[in-house]
Amino acid sequence: MTSHAEPTPIDFWFDPVCPWAWIASRWVLEVEKVRPISTRWHIMSLAYLNSEKDISEEYRQRLETAWGPVRVCMAASQQHGDAVMLPLYSALGKRFHDEHRREPESIAEALEEVGLPAELAQAATTTEYDEAIKKSHHEGMDPVGYEVGTPVIHVEGVAFFGPVMSPIPRGVAAGKLWDGVLLVAGTDGFFELKRTRTRDPIFD
Repeated sequence: MTSHAEPTPIDFWFDPVCPWAWIASRWVLEVEKVRPISTRWHIMSLAYLNSEKDISEEYRQRLETAWGPVRVCMAASQQHGDAVMLPLYSALGKRFHDEHRREPESIAEALEEVGLPAELAQAATTTEYDEAIKKSHHEGMDPVGYEVGTPVIHVEGVAFFGPVMSPIPRGVAAGKLWDGVLLVAGTDGFFELKRTRTRDPIFD
């Protein structure tokens, strides 16, 4: 009888409004098809991350609106279990990024799509879930540091930011990138590999 090892758990932290995290999340789902991994999904907050930083007023105002989707995700997770995080994130991301729709109605539509109560949309305008968001945020970000953003991935004791890429690697290419990311991230003393972004996010 052939035994199959349990898939390696990985933890993925995202802010629903980040296009680069969206691309990385779709890549991780591709990796799950070709490598023995299983992903657990967690919230971080770009608004919280940048709350004490010297950023432009325009960016700060944009980040204020980013609290809403994060709060809705946390409320959904607390009330209906962690298993709702991925389908809700997927429904939100499809509207935010693939369809370029950020209006409040898109949150209500996403909740309806995944069968969650419409009342969860009210969480967007309350601070009730902010402490839980901050706790999740620190669990993801503290091991990596605060010179980065989202996505953040933890796997087998290694935590790293990224990868940041465009478009989404698929199939064999997704698996090869995963192997390379694990190799460099798991190398003791390795900190950074970066180049200037020369294209906008591509979600296809």
